[in-house]
Amino acid sequence: MDHTDEYIKEISEKIDSKKEYYVEISNKIWEFAEPRFQEYRSSELLQHVLKQAGFSIKADLAGEKTAFIAEYGSGKPVIAFLGEFDALPGLSQKADVAERIPVHTDSCGHGCGHQLIGTGTLASAIALKDFMKEYNLQGTIRYYGCPAEENAGGKAFLVRDGYFNDCDLALCWHPEQGRRACYGSTKANFRVFFTFHGTPAHASMCPELGRSALDAVELMDVGVNYMREHMIDEARIHYAITDTGGDAPNVVQSRAQVLYAIRAPKITQVKELYNRVCNIARGAALMTETTVEIRQVAAYSNLISSKILADHMNAYLEKLGPITYTEEEYAYAQKFQQSLSDQDKNQLPTIARDYFGPKAAEVIKKPIFEPMAYQNLYSDLKYSTDVGDVSWLVPTVHLNIPTFAAGTALHSWQAVAQGKSSIAHKGMLYAARIMALTAIDFLQKPELVNKAREELTETLNGETYPDPLPGDLKPEVW
Repeated sequence: MDHTDEYIKEISEKIDSKKEYYVEISNKIWEFAEPRFQEYRSSELLQHVLKQAGFSIKADLAGEKTAFIAEYGSGKPVIAFLGEFDALPGLSQKADVAERIPVHTDSCGHGCGHQLIGTGTLASAIALKDFMKEYNLQGTIRYYGCPAEENAGGKAFLVRDGYFNDCDLALCWHPEQGRRACYGSTKANFRVFFTFHGTPAHASMCPELGRSALDAVELMDVGVNYMREHMIDEARIHYAITDTGGDAPNVVQSRAQVLYAIRAPKITQVKELYNRVCNIARGAALMTETTVEIRQVAAYSNLISSKILADHMNAYLEKLGPITYTEEEYAYAQKFQQSLSDQDKNQLPTIARDYFGPKAAEVIKKPIFEPMAYQNLYSDLKYSTDVGDVSWLVPTVHLNIPTFAAGTALHSWQAVAQGKSSIAHKGMLYAARIMALTAIDFLQKPELVNKAREELTETLNGETYPDPLPGDLKPEVW
């Protein structure tokens, strides 16, 4: 007998009955806006809520002070819910205002919706726990409090230290442009500091005595930019000069530093590009008679999607149907669409085509993308996520749900500004329902868990987790 409609009603009621509570939690984390590996208040709040809900807590994991696991139940299957809560530097922004108004200059802001991810995932885990208790279901729920998804890949350290070894499934979600369970792969990614050391000198009186570290950084960047012509089209390389050596132009800079992000579809391709970039750095040091220190600080593996999990999620997306919005919410979204740059506005048709295929022309008429995304074949996703590291060991699904006006770019002040809106909260709680309902399917049918594991084994085809972190690397604030 199919109890799907009954379960949808029950899970929805369990989540909706605590709606204001979850909204308050999300808004608090939005206000905390703490950077990677420093999410102390956010982590403490989530741990407190889960402990009150009956979960046991293990904290301070894998060298990450803000990492934790909240667990309920016993036995198999072990279902992981991946929560995030770190904010982005330099994105402080006043809420609900469609113009750039930082609250605190140079402070962080939730430009990627991690306050929604952490709270929505929490709501899902608690609803599932209550459901399991009510129906006396066997299994273990784990909420993973995952720090530093932005820039530092916190989950990779947890994976390396064995905290996912006995998991059977991993569920997560992310704010995006439309409703869909992703079936595709993200880009693998290395983050690397190149620090050059030279010799200081007076730049006018005795420049011949100086050896400029800043010259070395600039020559390295030029060399890498020339390399772009000779790498695969799918690769991406970005950099930021994090230390120019000071503000005095009449001093030869004795120290300068640049941070690189190197991306490609597979870790093996990233490693190849990394070696080439390192050679360019060494060449720049040779040209300038400086020295270079190379320090990799993070790594993200590419995502291995579970089609079985994605299919179950997409089935629930169909059953639940689109999120409903009020006229006031449409007006709110329209206000933020108008604040987008002309370039972002011009991207809307392309985004709509990517998500909705033949429905694009109709979908784009509203300021929030409502229908379920067009399900086409396996796709290569442009971004990176440390969920990828989990997915090499555990069948994993990555859900996308809209939480802001269509066209809003992640990592933008507009995304921060909309992070406390009713649109954001509706998306957050909708995602919570989808994840809990998907988990119920696998709790009740062990054969699905086995199929998901078999699918992952077939997909890997003999490959094993690449463990891309340097062996001696510890999580650190940088």
